[in-house]
Amino acid sequence: MHIIKLHKGREQSVLRRHPWIFSRAILSGTEGLADGETVLVQDSKGQTLGTGHYQDSSLAIRLLAFEEVTTDLAFWQMRLEEAAQCRRSLGIRKEGYTDTFRLVHGEGDQMPGLIIDIYGPVAVVQAHSIGMYKALPDIAKALTKIPSIPIEAVYSKSKDALPSNFAHRITDAWVQGQSPGELIVKEGGISFAVDVETGQKTGFFLDQRENRELIRKYSQGKEVFNGFCYTGGFSLYALEGGATHVVSIDSSATALALLEKNLPINQYAGTHESIKENVLTWLGETEKQFDIVIVDPPAFAKSLSKRHNAVQAYKRLNMMAMARVKKGGMLFTFSCSQVVDKPLFHNTIVAAAIESGRLARVVHELGQGPDHPVSIFHPEGHYLKGLALYMD
Repeated sequence: MHIIKLHKGREQSVLRRHPWIFSRAILSGTEGLADGETVLVQDSKGQTLGTGHYQDSSLAIRLLAFEEVTTDLAFWQMRLEEAAQCRRSLGIRKEGYTDTFRLVHGEGDQMPGLIIDIYGPVAVVQAHSIGMYKALPDIAKALTKIPSIPIEAVYSKSKDALPSNFAHRITDAWVQGQSPGELIVKEGGISFAVDVETGQKTGFFLDQRENRELIRKYSQGKEVFNGFCYTGGFSLYALEGGATHVVSIDSSATALALLEKNLPINQYAGTHESIKENVLTWLGETEKQFDIVIVDPPAFAKSLSKRHNAVQAYKRLNMMAMARVKKGGMLFTFSCSQVVDKPLFHNTIVAAAIESGRLARVVHELGQGPDHPVSIFHPEGHYLKGLALYMD
């Protein structure tokens, strides 16, 4: 392995077990290095700090271990089994009830730059670093050897997650096994059709599982609005919980087509209405109010430079959403923008409530599920924020 040395004093974050090393911390060792190479990191005195993947960018090294290791097939088998053991301990996978979940959540599972979502017999792998992408052959082999998770096929969906100067050379593809054709999985006893090849992210939004359970809990006899519904995760849980009517809105015809497919699969008796429309436009034009309003928009900001505009967009959206909640109803509101942290999101919702003139009480603080763990040394892994508000 190539050896990279850090400037004096720049090892402190690594000693606190933070897995990111930025380019300005590097003293030497990058000459002639190719993106994605595995490197040994040392402090200025030559003491080993860890092993990681190098990439010529501001975030230069993602550490896989805080010691010298060989990143061979056995290493990936060990890491993946550790991740699987965590999910087993949490009781995430339940035969006949839930067979879809996140197996690897990057830094939270000591595999920075790697996401692996399980959809029944299929694993979808998303590499966010070139080093992880180059390790995919071994990772795919290791996935099929986890005794507690019967994986028959592995799909690499990394193109959109990698730097453009590298991504243009690759294609998303089945790297182990082949497409199972129609893929229907279960979450919380509800069936969902999932399109891993063309769907958003890896095919479904697994991070909302526990929040969907809350919707099921509160939906009995209620009218529910689900904005940015995608394939209807919240909508189906609301129907399962006994909602009398659900309105689901999304701008994607493809997503709504899967939602419409999911309804008869589950044989719901409750009434449902799918609308292809911009959510903000629809909220601004309707006078209808609901017992439960859900707004789970895509990330409004992916960089610090766009954070101000994102905050204004969240504020406007939530003012409009609050106006559509009946007195005594509930608003479930979310942000997945990593640059909008929890305090800023909370303050934005406070500002929306002030301008709306409504009294709002926080009854639940929401986040990503336990299969999306956050390393205590890497708080950046927490990205999903949410509030459940009781609206007077």
